[in-house]
Amino acid sequence: MNRILIVDDERLIRSSLSKQVEAISDIHVVSGTAKNGEEALQWLGRYYADMCITDVRMPRMDGLELIRAINNRFPWMSCIVVSSYDDFHYIQKSMQLGAIDYVLKPVNRALLANAVQRSYEKIVNDRYDYASRLLLKRLPHHQDMVERWITQVKTVQYDTMPLLVVDTLDMLEDWIGEDFLYLNALSTAWLNMIGEALKRENLNTAFDEGKDLGLGERTIPLEKRRSYFRLCAVRRLEEGANLFFSTSREQQEQPSRKVVDDVKAYLEEHYAEKITLQELADIADVSRNYIATLFRKTTGETIWNCLVAIRMRKARELLLNTTLKVYEISSRVGYENSVHFSQLFKEYYGLSPAEYKRRMEA
Repeated sequence: MNRILIVDDERLIRSSLSKQVEAISDIHVVSGTAKNGEEALQWLGRYYADMCITDVRMPRMDGLELIRAINNRFPWMSCIVVSSYDDFHYIQKSMQLGAIDYVLKPVNRALLANAVQRSYEKIVNDRYDYASRLLLKRLPHHQDMVERWITQVKTVQYDTMPLLVVDTLDMLEDWIGEDFLYLNALSTAWLNMIGEALKRENLNTAFDEGKDLGLGERTIPLEKRRSYFRLCAVRRLEEGANLFFSTSREQQEQPSRKVVDDVKAYLEEHYAEKITLQELADIADVSRNYIATLFRKTTGETIWNCLVAIRMRKARELLLNTTLKVYEISSRVGYENSVHFSQLFKEYYGLSPAEYKRRMEA
C-alpha cells in the first residue's frame, strides 16, 4: 500500500482530497490528515507515510517549510503540492525542493491521479534501484544462499521452504539494518535474481511482483514499521518461492496431475477436519497405495506433509491477524491437542507460536 498524509488548513478540502485519493486506486490509502505543517510533522513523528499531499499557504508552518522538513527528516517520502495560488515563485520553489507536481485548486481528479501515480512510481523505482545496488554489492558473499534456493526449487522441497524463507529474510534484514522500508524491494530484487539463476538451470520462471493490497493497517505507528515490512517481505518471498516450486513441479509432472490437484483442493477445503487416506482415494477413484505413491512422486512430499503445510499456513494467518489464543488456533486448524500443535508449528517454522508472533511483531 501507498500510505499518504494530506495537509491543508481547510477541513472540507482535506476531506475532499481524501475521497479523491481513495478513489484513484486500491493501492493508495489516506493514513492521516493535518491542518498545517507543524501538525503534520507531529503526526509523522508517530506514524509512517510514503507520501505527503500539502497546501502551500497555511498558518504556523507552510507547505514549503513542511517539504523542506520532510526532505531532512523523512527522505523516503515523496511530496505533491496542491494550491490555490498559480504563482511562479511557489511552483519554482516546490520543484526545487523535489515536489513531484504542483496541482491547482479546484483540483482536477485526473491531474491529481496522475501526480499521485507518478509519485508512487518514483517511490517504488527508487527503492528497487537501491535494493538492486545493495544486492549486487552483497551477493558475492552469499552464493551459498543462492545455491540453496536453486537446489530446493529444482528438487521441489516444499517441506523446507518455510525455513528457507525465514533464513533469507534474516539475511536481507541484516543487509538493510534499520532501513526497514527497503525490505520488500530487496525481497523482490532477490526473487528476480533467483529467477534469472533458474533460467540458467533450464527452469524458466517469471516472478510477478504482485501487490500487497490490504496488508496491514492503513495507519502504522513508527514502532511497528519493522514488523510491517517484515510481513510484506515474508509474503513476497513465499509468493516467489511457491511460484518457482510450482513451475519446477509442473515441468516434472505426470499425466496424473489432475488426481493430485483434486486431492490438494480437497485438503485446502477440509484441512480442519479429520481426513483419512481411504477418503482421499475414494475422491480420486484409485487405491490408497496408488494415491499415496502418486502424490509423493508428483509433488515431492507426502499427503500428510502437504496437509500439515496447509494447516501451518492457516495457523500462521490466524496467529498474526487475530487475537485468538494458541489453543483456539490449534482447534481451528484441525488439532485437538494444542501441545502437539505447538510442537508441529515449531518444527515447521523453527519457532514456537508465541516466539514466532513476537519475532514478527517486534
